[in-house]
Amino acid sequence: MTSTATASASPPETTAPGVIGPAILGALVIGAALWLGLQPVPGDGGATAGATPPASATPAALPGFRADAWFLPDDPRLGFVEIPAGPFSMGADPTTDPEAFDNERWSAASAQGTVYLPAYLIGRYEVTVAQFAAFAATGFPADAEALRTPPDHPVANVSWPDALAYCRWLDRELREAPQTPPALAERLGAGWRVTLPTEAEWEKAARGTDARRYPWGPQMRRDRANHQSRGTTPAGRVSCPECPYGLADMSGNVWEWTRSPFRPYPFDEGADRVDLEADALWVMRGGSFTDPARNLRTTTRGGADPGARRPFIGFRIALSPPRP
Repeated sequence: MTSTATASASPPETTAPGVIGPAILGALVIGAALWLGLQPVPGDGGATAGATPPASATPAALPGFRADAWFLPDDPRLGFVEIPAGPFSMGADPTTDPEAFDNERWSAASAQGTVYLPAYLIGRYEVTVAQFAAFAATGFPADAEALRTPPDHPVANVSWPDALAYCRWLDRELREAPQTPPALAERLGAGWRVTLPTEAEWEKAARGTDARRYPWGPQMRRDRANHQSRGTTPAGRVSCPECPYGLADMSGNVWEWTRSPFRPYPFDEGADRVDLEADALWVMRGGSFTDPARNLRTTTRGGADPGARRPFIGFRIALSPPRP
């Protein structure tokens, strides 16, 4: 595949083909995008270029994670955190947040909108190198660069189809394995599925129901996010006791893919399922270790060509209920 235009609202080191920054996201046309339906996964008889996981990516043990459960977090729900059903405010008002980008405004009539979401679960941490390596060890040809960083760091250099393939694999594993906690098995049996969060699911998890500018509050705090640094830090290493729902790294470390194609607001999950075969950018959220504070806000919308693999793009998983 090929990508066309390139630009960024982030520092120069984040500028790369197929990745664009939030300030001008709606102004560019990206060609030859690759849809998930054309991307093979293990067992489908196809593959992308990749490499065998190095030994460092697949440790025998990793503190805080379960080697017997795909290196997911060692807690009763394997790192899945419940986000309660209910409404939240989505989008940003430039009159109260002068750093808001134009694409964060809800509509011409309203700067923010109210979105109601059913209950769902989301990962406490970004997906780690060890977790992705467990998937790659089954035969998925991961990009070699995705597996070079320490096993407890968030995985990066993964494309949007790579992230969805991991979700589909973990969904199958959790459905079949005896070590799956009952709370997860019950939901899977009821039609829930492991996937990427929608843009709305991600934003509610990041800002809670009180419309926070950052996950921890109204002002940027250097000690609450890994940003403007030289690289990633271990998942959950940066403490954020004020963050909603006990989630880690919702700002900084790596941008996180969502399952929402980039479209102008207002957000409509039903529209996410329209024309998926067409060229598209896919929304990513949260900013990364390379970014300034403006890009770490809970409402900042980034986007990338689905085939982009960059050292500052990773993902987080969700367990979402069936769609109507």
